[in-house]
Formats: sequence, C-alpha cells, structure tokens
Amino acid sequence: MKEQLAHKLLLKQYCEQIILQRIATAQQAMDDAQAAANQEGKSSAGDKYETARAMSHLEKDMQARQLLAHQQDLNALRAINVQVVCIAPAAGAFVRTSNNRFFIGAGLGRQVIDGETVIFLSPASPLAMQLMKKKPGDEIEFKGKEKIIEVY
Repeated sequence: MKEQLAHKLLLKQYCEQIILQRIATAQQAMDDAQAAANQEGKSSAGDKYETARAMSHLEKDMQARQLLAHQQDLNALRAINVQVVCIAPAAGAFVRTSNNRFFIGAGLGRQVIDGETVIFLSPASPLAMQLMKKKPGDEIEFKGKEKIIEVY
C-alpha cells in the first residue's frame, strides 16, 4: 500500500512540474508579446504600426487565456488527494488495464515516467468519466476492449 501511495504522489508531482513549466512558458510569451507591443515605434506608415501593435496585443491575450487555463489545471490538481487508496476510479486514482495505465489528475496525455507509459487524464475527460463508472474486473472501450485489472 505504501508503494501505491508513493507511486500516485510521484505521478501527481510529475503533473505539477509539467503544468508549472507550461505556466512559466505562457507567462514568458505574454511578457514577450507585451515587450514587442511596447517596442513598436511610430513610423510614417501609421497603419503598419497599429497592425503590429494589435497583433502583439492579440498574442498577449491568447497567452493570458492559456496561462489562466494552466493555473486552473494546477489548482484542480493540487486539490486532488493522492494519499488514499481508491477502490474505484476517481480523481487521484491510478488505473491499470489489460493494455494501459492511467492516472486521473491532469490532462497531459501519454507520458513516460521511469520507463512506464502512463496516460494522464483530466477528471473531466470523457475517458476518465467512463473509467469512473467502472470497477476492477469491468471492461472499458479504449482503442478496443480493455479490462480493468487494478485501481488504487
């Protein structure tokens, strides 16, 4: 049981690292877009100046939306308790099926950690919702039929 909890904690920390990197990248891109907008000098071709400035502001706004989404993902992830062993798939659960391994915590897709391929799912994703209605021994449909072997 201790190994299972340690494994889930490792997976949650991995998710947190990736999301923090995404937050830093989005913040840097926002800063870069703002700097580009500030550096646009007024030229005799006023339209060109306005267009470049508007493009920089659009880029900044897009990055701001991504930053907000990443921050929301991080807050949701941090709210998940991985210090309990789950008997059925839920947020914070690790699910091993006949063909795959899933961690329900953040939608990061397929990742390889210490040689193990894990599919990271957002608790709100359709596949996570499907898993949450099942228990060990049940089958799910994911690229063919798979049987749930273990949940913790």
